[in-house]
Amino acid sequence: MNRLEMTNVNGIRMHYRIAGDGPAVVLLHGWPQTGHCWHKVTGPLAETHTVITPDLRGYGLTDKPKHGFDKRTMAQDVSELVTQLGFETASVIGHDRGGRVGHRWALDRPEQVERLAVLDIAPTREMWRLLDAEVASGYWHWLFHLQPDLPELLAGKDVGAYLGYFFEKWTFQRHMVDTEVYVKAFEQPGALRAGFDDYRASFPDDAAADDADFGAGKRLRMPVLALWGNEGLLGKLPTLELWRKYADDVQGAAIEECGHFLPEEAPERVLPYLHKFLSPGA
Repeated sequence: MNRLEMTNVNGIRMHYRIAGDGPAVVLLHGWPQTGHCWHKVTGPLAETHTVITPDLRGYGLTDKPKHGFDKRTMAQDVSELVTQLGFETASVIGHDRGGRVGHRWALDRPEQVERLAVLDIAPTREMWRLLDAEVASGYWHWLFHLQPDLPELLAGKDVGAYLGYFFEKWTFQRHMVDTEVYVKAFEQPGALRAGFDDYRASFPDDAAADDADFGAGKRLRMPVLALWGNEGLLGKLPTLELWRKYADDVQGAAIEECGHFLPEEAPERVLPYLHKFLSPGA
């Protein structure tokens, strides 16, 4: 059973859920969600692991400062949380923006991240490089969310309608996603702005860090698992090949009849991959 906790890390109050016992596995959500998105997989994973599920900086019940949304800082937040909970290492599973936080965490602190699973993303640097008309038609929100003030002004007039657009367009099993939970979370003061600040940090801050690491030959040395929904945009991209530009040991698969929100849309198909990936000697 999840215990709900709040603690101070890296200058903010971070809300997290913790369940189970054993080696640590950290679940990192994306936009426009909170740590709630993992509720269908937490129980099974907690049978063999201590499962730590934070609301990332700016999301859910975690503080919403006006700074620190570069992925290096967001990764430091969760790194400090894991250390505070008494773990020297952890396996990390990140979906959407959480996968990008996990990628940066694994680059900056490879001694702490035992293995990394990334759900329905390709490396950020590759997405910028692939931004032709087809990719931009699916990722237009990246460019819109980069703009100062305008996204808050327009989306804030009807948060449910704005987020509902993404939950409708990005899902295949639409009835499986708890959209009302996320709309309520993003209706709270500062939540929309913080979510957009997450995107605003992508360029130039995150892009500069990614380019510097790539130029220096810095790669992921730990095992990497990439999963994606076959009904989404990543189903049209060479996702494994893209990750192999940045990691030495990559495996993965498309999840059938699934859109973007893998942990909620298809937990019964995602869990076997995660169990196998997290098992000793995998």
